[in-house]
Amino acid sequence: SNVLGAYNLDIKENRAFIEFSRFFKSRGLKVPEIFSVDDSMQCYLLEDFGNTTLFDWLSTTRHNVEIPSEIADFYKQTIDCLIEFQLAGRELDFSVCYPRESFDKQSMMWDLHYFKYYFLKLARISFDEQLLEDDFNRFADFLLQADVSYFLYRDFQSRNVMIADGKPAFIDYQGGRRGALQYDLASLLFDAKADLPNAFREQMLNHYILKLSTKINVDETQFRELYNGYILIRIMQAMGAYGFRGFYEKKEHFLKSIPFALNNLRYLLDNNNIDKDFPTLACALREATESKMLQQISVEPQLTVSINSF
Repeated sequence: SNVLGAYNLDIKENRAFIEFSRFFKSRGLKVPEIFSVDDSMQCYLLEDFGNTTLFDWLSTTRHNVEIPSEIADFYKQTIDCLIEFQLAGRELDFSVCYPRESFDKQSMMWDLHYFKYYFLKLARISFDEQLLEDDFNRFADFLLQADVSYFLYRDFQSRNVMIADGKPAFIDYQGGRRGALQYDLASLLFDAKADLPNAFREQMLNHYILKLSTKINVDETQFRELYNGYILIRIMQAMGAYGFRGFYEKKEHFLKSIPFALNNLRYLLDNNNIDKDFPTLACALREATESKMLQQISVEPQLTVSINSF
């Protein structure tokens, strides 16, 4: 049989992945089994789930905007597993989390500044520095109205969901920490290049709330309101990564995700009160969606704009 060998000099990150894997495996979740760890904790052997991700399956099976029924069912199974991660994960030893134990205000401000410096500034979006900082602080305080005692997977998106024996299996949760339920659902449904239709997203959100309500009490109105905020911070975190990897490191793969992220931003701006509640942030986001330079980035294999022009 095949196994994977992992080598990573970051021992704290390795420890988080190994401990989380053992914990979730003991709770019956489909995560890689850890077979062996060397004494230095720099190398370990783990279960191989193959090469097919949910993103791969979606990309090769989908021929138009609609999501095939078998993939829709798979998304529901994935969401059911997400709820198990979030609820079972409350019993984790959060002291092994890396780099931080919770998605608290400090973590949120890191993500927001990442977006500011690696996306807004590199994409030449204008904004008032102090007013944007004020909006960032108010926005983080708004998000922290959510219950942040659950396990937050952090990067719960279609490239980290594997197809193993026809069922979802999960990788890349070493950045997990305490946080709100809404974040991971937003990560999955607003995964930029998966480009899910909004009607499908709403269908999956309804499924999540219905399933979650069988396990804990859910204030659906508040959940939905805060969910929209967590969609926004997740999109901004991802766009910061696209900017850093694309504009700064000149990796085209990341630039190609920007048009999809901008489409998601337009949807959020048109369907929420961002302009009223966070005016400077909303203004910067709107300028990004209208930027001629950003609109030149093609989703085709060959970019229509020179990366050096950034």
